Amino acid sequence: MNWNLVFFINSILLGVGLAMDAFSVSLANGLQDPKMKKSKMAGVAGVFAGFQALMPMIGWICVHTVMQYFEAFEKFVPWIALILLVFIGGKMLMDGIKNKDEEEESPALGFVALMVQGVATSIDALSVGVTNSGYNLPMALVSALIIAVVTFVICLAGIGIGKRFGTKFSNKATILGGLILIFIGVEIFLKGIF
Repeated sequence: MNWNLVFFINSILLGVGLAMDAFSVSLANGLQDPKMKKSKMAGVAGVFAGFQALMPMIGWICVHTVMQYFEAFEKFVPWIALILLVFIGGKMLMDGIKNKDEEEESPALGFVALMVQGVATSIDALSVGVTNSGYNLPMALVSALIIAVVTFVICLAGIGIGKRFGTKFSNKATILGGLILIFIGVEIFLKGIF
């Protein structure tokens, strides 16, 4: 591969495609916490961007070192994403149902939950390493960086949209956010199986 305009356009489009799951989860996070501060918004978007950059690099490394192990792991990716997102989404859903008549603040998004969301929404990006296997190391790193920047911007937008609607829907926001996460988990699972 050469450094050219097509390389950069492909990396941007790849970033947009990979960021859609993270956008939806960011939207759910904004719905759950409509009072989220800008610094936390940047941190949440940064976690998703980091995972979206890391996974293609792990895939690229696997292609160039231990491809046979990666192929064996690939069939478990939809199952892992389904389990992680249904677990987090189900917990949000139960919290929303349990507190639907109360006017208390939404629970804050914890570090562990954010890490689980980051892994669950980016695990399918491992296969991008296979797609980028023709790149040398600097090109693979630049592609991962472009994916991260695109993901960061898209996730910030998702959180902002979620916050705006979360304020309007207050107590139903956590339920909606949980349903969104469960739906994304099922969608990733179905895409991976079929």
